[in-house]
Amino acid sequence: MDLYEEITRLIAELDISVRQLRKSGTNRAEAERKYKIKLKEEALKLRAEKSMPVTLINQIIYGIKEVADLRFDRDVKEAVYQANLESINSTKLKLRILENQLNREYSNPKAGVGGN
Repeated sequence: MDLYEEITRLIAELDISVRQLRKSGTNRAEAERKYKIKLKEEALKLRAEKSMPVTLINQIIYGIKEVADLRFDRDVKEAVYQANLESINSTKLKLRILENQLNREYSNPKAGVGGN
């Protein structure tokens, strides 16, 4: 595969990665929203029950199974989002390297690519 074909392939890969980032970013935001809503609901429930001092609610609430599950889901989606972002950055770096290499070859007639 020549440099131009590789650059074209990476550009297509980058387009796909950007679309995936949008999807994973939306999933991340939705998971964060669900987690925050449940966290607040449980905090208000514990406060209304008056079964414990308000100062302990923050320590207890994270151990509630549904809150912990939503927090885990949020953290997983954050990791996926960050991995997608890293993939995009990696592809961009590969593109820059290949573009620089292509420019060097076209500016050097002895390389046989840009001149006869």
